[in-house]
Amino acid sequence: MKSNTSTITTAFAGVPAEVRVAAYDWPALAQELDGFGCAVLPKLLSPAECRTISGLYPEEEHFRSHVHMARHGFGKGEYRYFKYPLPDLLDGLRTALYPRLVNVANEWAERMGIDERYPLEHASFLKQCHDAGQVRPTPLLLRYVPGDYNCLHQDLYGDLFFPIQVAILLSEPGADFTGGEFVLTEQRPRMQSRVEVVPLRQGDAVAFAVHNRPVRGTKGNYRVNLRHGVSRLRSGMRHTVGIIFHDAK
Repeated sequence: MKSNTSTITTAFAGVPAEVRVAAYDWPALAQELDGFGCAVLPKLLSPAECRTISGLYPEEEHFRSHVHMARHGFGKGEYRYFKYPLPDLLDGLRTALYPRLVNVANEWAERMGIDERYPLEHASFLKQCHDAGQVRPTPLLLRYVPGDYNCLHQDLYGDLFFPIQVAILLSEPGADFTGGEFVLTEQRPRMQSRVEVVPLRQGDAVAFAVHNRPVRGTKGNYRVNLRHGVSRLRSGMRHTVGIIFHDAK
């Protein structure tokens, strides 16, 4: 990735979401997304911001539901969906990241022969979700302890979904936890699946494909199917916040 990481520092603390998001090399990130199905935004959050968001986990008033993965066959661990209104920082990031990703989303739709085109502003896309009966917020906070893992899955909550989402690691590998790697798999037609293990540090974000993405082949574009998950946590505690741009039924 060729993003201008020399200017991406923990000085982001307190910086408005639009300003920090604009500091990245988005043409390079779009190229990474298009080539591999994922791209890393280093140090999107400061360590203090990571701790603040992680600290929300036991505070019931911020969340609409609490999910224990093992009860549903999703893996082992737990997560909580935020309720509206979202915390200011997460709401700002959701709003600021969407227009940076929408051009990739629309290009993918065109190359895959999908009629859907996504509006340029997130508020307009949310209105489409709500008009379709998808009104529940989907940003979530996940917590893993030793032995926990997240099975490979896709975050689809209705007929309408945005094809790219973002996850931000809130804990520091090696200090707060070991294991717990973010994993992306890509199922290609008539080929073996490809695996991407994404190395993240505290505050790093990864943007990745939710469901399908196009790949250029010798006979034009074809679709690949992606799933993401988290490998088994070996020690410590790992928190992640997920920013999903569509709402749920």
